[in-house]
Amino acid sequence: MIQVKVKTDNAAGFVSNEEIKLFASEVALQRRKIYEKTGAGNDFLGWVDLPGEINEEMLADLEQSAARIRKNSQIAVVIGIGGSYLGARAVIDALSSNFYTLQYHNSNNPLVIYAGQNIGEDYTAELLDFLNDKEYSLIVISKSGTTTEPAIAFRLLRAHLENKYGEAEANQRIYAITDGSRGALKTLADTKGYKSYVIPDDVGGRYSVLTPVGLLPIAIAGFDIRKLVEGARTMEQYLRQEDDLMKNPAALYAVVRNILYRKGKTTEVMANYTPNMMYLTEWWKQLYGESEGKDQKGIFPAGVNFTTDLHSMGQYIQDGLRNIFETVVRVEEPNRSLSIPSDEENLDGLNFLAGKRLSYVNKMAETGTMLAHVDGGVPNLEIILPRINEQVMGQLIYFFEMGCAISGYILDVNPFDQPGVEAYKVNMFALLEKPGFEKQTQEIKKRL
Repeated sequence: MIQVKVKTDNAAGFVSNEEIKLFASEVALQRRKIYEKTGAGNDFLGWVDLPGEINEEMLADLEQSAARIRKNSQIAVVIGIGGSYLGARAVIDALSSNFYTLQYHNSNNPLVIYAGQNIGEDYTAELLDFLNDKEYSLIVISKSGTTTEPAIAFRLLRAHLENKYGEAEANQRIYAITDGSRGALKTLADTKGYKSYVIPDDVGGRYSVLTPVGLLPIAIAGFDIRKLVEGARTMEQYLRQEDDLMKNPAALYAVVRNILYRKGKTTEVMANYTPNMMYLTEWWKQLYGESEGKDQKGIFPAGVNFTTDLHSMGQYIQDGLRNIFETVVRVEEPNRSLSIPSDEENLDGLNFLAGKRLSYVNKMAETGTMLAHVDGGVPNLEIILPRINEQVMGQLIYFFEMGCAISGYILDVNPFDQPGVEAYKVNMFALLEKPGFEKQTQEIKKRL
């Protein structure tokens, strides 16, 4: 059963059903390219069939590794950048208590924290200080093993781990998720005997959450990766079978956002009203930004957390430049129930809300905000989830991945490469005088 729904009613004043249906043949063409793997970037379409290919052996192996880490570690440090950590973090944060980082010592599951997603000196030094008196393990994620940020973090953390436990035990506490046959991390893992998992060659980083890249950290955090995969598999099967554009949520989402883009709505703001979904937004921003921002075109993905940001970004969204549309992630039913009490003095004037659940107030704020923004010229799309659990998150992940692929092909870009990411690396390596970049070093120094 599909639990992720797309609703376009609040974009009706900007996009008609007739306009959407005009894309039927276009969507059919792009879906064929995806499923037959004939489109641009087809060597990175392994994620399309991935949910159905995850087998019992892999799941059991991941669960065993997670159990070992839970047994001997208070902390699990995930070393990675971009898709190598954002997918796992999105799922873990969504499924966890908002305060789980403060409560981990009362849990049977390690606290999952992150390194290598930046090169902040204070961040890394403070992380090492934090780990001094903690039992911990490392999960290092990199196809090559040479990506600058995670490679630096791994060098520092590996030294810290070996100094703390000795090399032999440290090697048993390091889990490498990397290329199956080549690369610096693969070579080191084989030499040292690290427990290793493979990132499939045909799955790019930002589409990798349903590989060991995401599944191992999620399992370590204590969540049911079988249900997550089951949810993704359900969505995979449904999207493959549903040819009606109006009933295929990924295709519908892709089409409406492209119609809005062609009408000058060049920025998409994802809004959620559930605080622990913030990193879902961060993962979505990377998925869509890195996939579509090419050839001097693409929708710019931004994010807000309401109602918090209604008191900051709300003014701009309501009255600012009219180049934006919103995609609201709506969670119908929270996992907890909390009602507003009556107060005898009623100094705050809130007794009219007494007995009502906070989720009801939140939903009215959400509905009122959408109506105000639509009236202000901002179309709203809704992605509706019944609740937050592993199955729903699995469906949501695959929905966004397929929506991104279809949308990128409609936009006529390759959604699976990232040529622009290399530009900053060349400049950084030149400034750092990395061997092999001597010519670039000379050239860039003339500009300074």
